[in-house]
Amino acid sequence: MSTKARILEVAAALVAESSNGDVSTRAVCEAAGVGAPALYRHFGDKEGLLSAVVDHGWDKYLATKRDRAPGTDPVEDLRDGWDSHVEFALGNPNLFRLMHSPAMRTPPAAALESHRILTSDLQRAAGQGKLTMSPELAAQIIMSANVGVALMRVSRPATFSDESVSRQVRDAVHATVFTPDVTRPRGTAEAVASDPVEADSAQVEPRVPATAAHLNALLRQSPPPHLTRAESSLLTEWLDRLSNAPRDQGQR
Repeated sequence: MSTKARILEVAAALVAESSNGDVSTRAVCEAAGVGAPALYRHFGDKEGLLSAVVDHGWDKYLATKRDRAPGTDPVEDLRDGWDSHVEFALGNPNLFRLMHSPAMRTPPAAALESHRILTSDLQRAAGQGKLTMSPELAAQIIMSANVGVALMRVSRPATFSDESVSRQVRDAVHATVFTPDVTRPRGTAEAVASDPVEADSAQVEPRVPATAAHLNALLRQSPPPHLTRAESSLLTEWLDRLSNAPRDQGQR
């Protein structure tokens, strides 16, 4: 094992065992059997070391997402992704808190990759006409809520002890970003379809933003050759604005 790998493994173990998730470079050097110059040569400083620890831990988490084949239903993939995110946080509380610590001035590369994977699943959902907004905005909303729930579970376990909270927040967020037919409880779709008034009221609100998000996703998959680059850019800007319009303005 290389010196760098040994330092990284020791640091990760000390972070996991620490009462507050923090470690000193001196403790890492002593446990790894190296001098401080070796640590600084490989990682720069303590922040660089902790950033590497976070990337190392998230690489293990993201390995399952990188290797998985996309399912036929991106919404189910997104539900599973939310749940696995919370499970990872509960299994690695110190690492998870460290990853989202304000002290980490530079976002870990793995965190950015996780966000890209989320956005990619949402782009698939938009391509199927299931989003009420742009994939980029939906990703920000989902990630904010998902991380928030996970941080509360690991940071305040005595207060946030109800395991159903994560699922309820997930379903509430998904009800905002997905079209009603996607998030409506099973067994109610037929009832709504048989009631024209209810069906119309359920679809009016998200119709324009959902259609804009859907069209935008399709155009990104197959850019129209008859439009100039400037025209395509302008069309994308308009569709983004329509798909991300504030919901309190209503869509008609």
